[in-house]
Amino acid sequence: MSARRLWSVVRKEVLQLLRDRRTLGTIITLPIIQMILYGYLSNDVTHISTAVFDQSRTPESRTLLQAFTNTTYVNINYYTTGFDQVQRLIDRGDAKIGILIPPDYADRLRSGRTAQVGMIVDASEPTSARTVLALAGEVGQVLSTQLILQQAARRGIPPPAQLIEVRARAWYNPTLAQVNFIVPGVIALILVFVTTFQAVTVIVRERERGTIEQLVVTPITGTELLLGKVIPLIGLGYIEITITLLLATLWFHMPIKGSLLLLYVLSLAFFFSTLGTGVLISAVSKTFQQATQVAQLVLLPSMLLSGFIFPRESLPYWLQVIGGIFPLTYFIVVLRGILVKGVGIEYLWRQILPLVGLGVLMFAVAISRFQKRVD
Repeated sequence: MSARRLWSVVRKEVLQLLRDRRTLGTIITLPIIQMILYGYLSNDVTHISTAVFDQSRTPESRTLLQAFTNTTYVNINYYTTGFDQVQRLIDRGDAKIGILIPPDYADRLRSGRTAQVGMIVDASEPTSARTVLALAGEVGQVLSTQLILQQAARRGIPPPAQLIEVRARAWYNPTLAQVNFIVPGVIALILVFVTTFQAVTVIVRERERGTIEQLVVTPITGTELLLGKVIPLIGLGYIEITITLLLATLWFHMPIKGSLLLLYVLSLAFFFSTLGTGVLISAVSKTFQQATQVAQLVLLPSMLLSGFIFPRESLPYWLQVIGGIFPLTYFIVVLRGILVKGVGIEYLWRQILPLVGLGVLMFAVAISRFQKRVD
């Protein structure tokens, strides 16, 4: 391999990137737009519109409603005078929850009897419905415990001792902020799309522009040509990761607990594997349209099976195996490990080895398939 010939290809690619201002502008602005839009994706269920039919209208019923609103899951936007109004609001989608308090609610509580409260949940969105159903049981249990203790104190009866005390602690993300989960995944997703699609064009662009004929008569080898085109894209990848990290910290206020130097070093393995995937797609494709279609076939399953959207543990085993062939699967673990957990290489080397292996495999196959000739 000649360093001089390799440098000539690198210089050519850098100049082409700088001259294509439209593409360069898109590359810089696209991750900003994606980061802002996708960063707000969240599975958190908060401030759900609620309609109330309170037939009791007592301090006890108001305490119950206040307990729901204190959770931040419920926003009471409608106070109705009949069940049919609650039903209409839910049917129209104006409310997702209906709380129905019977007229004897306070009387039953004061006499020590069980008081039943109805709750209607719009289950067309299962995630919200599951959260609300669990919330209903928790609120009822907490209020019941408080009332039992109050009544026991008024009657002079000591409250029963608590036999089991469970103290739950949340590690790495004590506030359970969804942004700390979604943003690292968004960063990885942006990087895999940018690097793969840019690498896809390395050979196809030469074919469509007709400049590959000029490369045929040069002494540049296939390996030198592919590496010369990929090296500038690695620098572009580091620019992208810097932009997305700045947005994550300055815009979304996501703390970075681990070493940025380690992240940048390990990112090289990720770029190597994604660029290798793009180069392989480019080497086996005849046109740019064909290359983009193949890239989409690779990137869409990568996004769905990598753990970015759904936990991989919830997937069938065979889908987990398929997800293991995508670089995104491993890099998401690296990003969340460094940014959210603050762990080091001693915990992440199991993710780096597959990334390096995938990169070597992709480049080896791409070089073997690439022939420096006009088809």
